[in-house]
Amino acid sequence: MSVIPRILLGIAVMAVGTLMTFKSETMLEWFGENAWAEDKLGFGQSRLFYKILGTLVAFLGIFIMTNIISDILGGVASVFVRN
Repeated sequence: MSVIPRILLGIAVMAVGTLMTFKSETMLEWFGENAWAEDKLGFGQSRLFYKILGTLVAFLGIFIMTNIISDILGGVASVFVRN
């Protein structure tokens, strides 16, 4: 992927992750409580789950923007492919 589309895609993904982090109450209203988060993290922790997920998505956007994602995916793929 060329530089400009990669940077724009990274910014878009990072913006979505940031919105997920700051608007966790809206995410909770749209998607409801997460059963796994409620069970493992405790009662009322779905907001925390959405904030953690949003932070991970924002970091994914940074990885896409800086092209680190290709190194990460290459490393994961090398585990499954023989040299």
